[in-house]
Amino acid sequence: MPAPTRLLAAAVTVAACLGAQALPAAAATGATHPDAADASDVSANEVSRGVTIPAFYDPPAELPATEGALIRSEPLPLALSLPTLHGPLPGTATRVMYRTTDSTGAPAAATGAYIEPSAKWRGAGPRPLVALAPGTQGQGDQCAASLGLEHPIRLNGQTVSVGYEDLAIYRLLAKGVAVVVTDYIGLGATDRLHTYVNRLDEAHAVLDAVRATRSLRGASVTKESPVGLFGYSQGGGATAAAAELQPTYAPDVRLSGTYAGAPPADLTETTKAIDGTDLVGALGWSLNGFLQSDPELRPIADAHLNDKGRAALEDLSTMCVGDAIISYTSRKSSSWTTDGKSLEQIIQAEPKLQEFLARQRIGKLKPAGPVRVATGVADNLVPHGQARQLAVDWCGLGGQVSYKPVVLPDVGRALINHFGPLLTDQGDAVNWLTDRLAGKPETNNCASLPRLR
Repeated sequence: MPAPTRLLAAAVTVAACLGAQALPAAAATGATHPDAADASDVSANEVSRGVTIPAFYDPPAELPATEGALIRSEPLPLALSLPTLHGPLPGTATRVMYRTTDSTGAPAAATGAYIEPSAKWRGAGPRPLVALAPGTQGQGDQCAASLGLEHPIRLNGQTVSVGYEDLAIYRLLAKGVAVVVTDYIGLGATDRLHTYVNRLDEAHAVLDAVRATRSLRGASVTKESPVGLFGYSQGGGATAAAAELQPTYAPDVRLSGTYAGAPPADLTETTKAIDGTDLVGALGWSLNGFLQSDPELRPIADAHLNDKGRAALEDLSTMCVGDAIISYTSRKSSSWTTDGKSLEQIIQAEPKLQEFLARQRIGKLKPAGPVRVATGVADNLVPHGQARQLAVDWCGLGGQVSYKPVVLPDVGRALINHFGPLLTDQGDAVNWLTDRLAGKPETNNCASLPRLR
């Protein structure tokens, strides 16, 4: 079996072991939600790699003026759900669309899901809310994390996606914590391409998901509910950026704690690391997103991309992680360029690209509230060194930082080195965040960080 196929099979097996099998729709719960959109509010369905995207995901022509305003909602059937006398386990889910702001300052629609847990919150105070920022899902609308709750594994011969974030979501729900999951800008929502790893777009989508939840009828969370952020990989970068931007962008969203696992805080370093690995497709998603966020970069792309490179970006724009692993593992970005230069070399030669990536750097602002930065010491996909540097930078700014190096052996595959800490540290990360939500004293190991790897 070729290496990409083995990696994909391993990912599918892990998800299956976590219980990610589709249940009949009858197993899902929920009558018509009072906030459900009228049919007149949505347009015809988009089809992405053989997957019909529900018309719910088509944003309206006009968006609300208020950031975090709820645009529409409807019941979301959870594939992994058990009916009980007291309601479904682990909870009742609602699909949401809400207004946020993109990196240009323009209004944008984002989608996601809110899950009201069946379990009681046993900590002090009102039920808390965690905004979960998903790790890399891909760039096709069918890859959205909210759709992954409904279809944890999708194998249709044209696309492969695994809702691997479902495990973290269910762990939080089991503790009585309400969860809102964002799909980010352009992932799920069909009006634009997902602006992958754009720190402003992602941070705004995370914070506005919290705001949208507060106006959702039937949700038990209120403005007094403690709020936490949880994310790994792309999600770790999103929550890290959100913790930095909260004081200025969303002062009404007070953070009790933020978990940022394996955050790509320095995209220049991450670009070098990803090239030629199992997840080289992420370079295509990044480029696609950059070009959408800043059209002034288009002449640079046109000057350097060859026909193969342009075709790859178009192909990747509708792919999920599984598709990219199958189709692009071990490819090098130098095969996409007219002069055989790698993306790293082009960045070094183009000041505008350098300036754009510098604006994406996380770690220049003090984060709000306590933060936990975890990174695998053997992670060479989202490099350990730049993630650790984020903790160093935040400590230097006076942040309340708990830094955790996850020690696992280097297994020789970058994707597995990156994926391993996601699973092995997840329980500790959930417990750390739950403690912060319960009001337990914050942790800070900045003083001992120089002795830690």
